Amino acid sequence: MKATVLLVLLAVGVLLGGWTVPAEAKISSTQSDTLALPMGVSVKFDAASSPREVSQSIKIMMLLTLLSLAPSAMIMTTSFTRILIVFGFLRQALGTQSSPPAQVLAGMALFLTLFIMAPVWQKINKESVQPYLEEEISQQDAWDRGIQPVKEFMARQTGQSEMALFTELSGKEKSADVSQAGLETLVPAFMISELKKAFQMGFLIYLPFLVIDMVVATVLMSLGMMMLPPMMISLPVKLLFFVMADGWTVMVRSLIMSFSA
Repeated sequence: MKATVLLVLLAVGVLLGGWTVPAEAKISSTQSDTLALPMGVSVKFDAASSPREVSQSIKIMMLLTLLSLAPSAMIMTTSFTRILIVFGFLRQALGTQSSPPAQVLAGMALFLTLFIMAPVWQKINKESVQPYLEEEISQQDAWDRGIQPVKEFMARQTGQSEMALFTELSGKEKSADVSQAGLETLVPAFMISELKKAFQMGFLIYLPFLVIDMVVATVLMSLGMMMLPPMMISLPVKLLFFVMADGWTVMVRSLIMSFSA
């Protein structure tokens, strides 16, 4: 956390420093009433003096490439997918159109993911990152230790049928310990399992609101109010029911407990 804050402050300082107007520019701008703007940004590559410097440059480029793929890894290997899909089903079941907005639901899903995945990431930091920074283990050992907690998390959430499907399609032998399977098999099986569980939870979410819609529609038909849209009556009823049942707390608790199983 301290390193992240330091990098942010450093970036802000660089940006502010890069936009500082020289004294000559200030004088000329005062005289001509024009604003001096930077003409461009140049990138310079120095020649490497040793093979070690070349390898370090390649590692930096690979790291930047991996950072660009970080959002995909965040979605594919964490609890983010299930949480966001369940929130989407909840909004559709309530019938509130675009409320809460998609940005709010994505933000809630992100912070719930951070809460759920915190023990996994703390274990990675303790067993992999810190020993590597202290030069106690090699890069390969750091990768093996760091990826294992993530694989264990995915293995706990992956169904047997999904794992058996991708194991069969890959032509590999089924392992007794799912966490020892390769990422090329475990990740897609985990994703399918997450979609399956999210849709199951979505079905359960829909049931009480569907009952409310049916009751309201039946009452309106019995009263002869055929021209009155049932949604106008059922929407406030569903909102009242959801608020009185403390729906958000129940929903979040159910989502978190579904990952601890």
